[in-house]
Amino acid sequence: MHSSFFPHPCSTCGRCGSSGGCSRTLLGTWRFLALFFLSGLGGDLAVTLLAPNTPVVGASGAIFGLFAAFFVIQRSLGYNAVQLLVIMGLNLVVGFLPGTSISWQAHVGGIVLGFITGFVFTKTRNVRQRGLQTALLVTEAVVLLVGILLGATGVFA
Repeated sequence: MHSSFFPHPCSTCGRCGSSGGCSRTLLGTWRFLALFFLSGLGGDLAVTLLAPNTPVVGASGAIFGLFAAFFVIQRSLGYNAVQLLVIMGLNLVVGFLPGTSISWQAHVGGIVLGFITGFVFTKTRNVRQRGLQTALLVTEAVVLLVGILLGATGVFA
C-alpha cells in the first residue's frame, strides 16, 4: 500500500497530466474513460490474484494502463515509443524496491490491461467496427469484474 497524503496524489496527478491530455485527445473522452477504468480494474484484479487481502489505494494501475495503451497505439501508427517503455520501466522498478510499500501488482495489472485495451483500440479503429470495439470493451469489464468478485470470495486462494 502506498498512501501517504502528499507524495502519492501528487505523483499520480503528475503522471496523469503527462499522459492523460494526449491520450484523451487521441482517443476521445469515452474511450479514454473506458481505458482508465479497465486499467484500474486490471490493477485491482492483479492485486486480488497476486497479493490477496492487501489493501491498496490510488489510481497508479490505471495510470500505468494509460502509458501501456498509448505505447501500443503509437507503435501501431509507426511512431517510436521507446520513451514510454523507459518511463514505465523506471516507475515499475521503483515498486520492487524494498521498503517502498508500493503495489507493484496493481502496476503490472494496469500495464497488462492497458496493452490489451490499446490493442483493441488499434484493431477496431474503423467507424464500422464501433460495435465490435464496444463489445470487446464490455467483455473486458465483465471478465475483470467476475475475476475480482471470485477473488474476493477466496476462489483463487
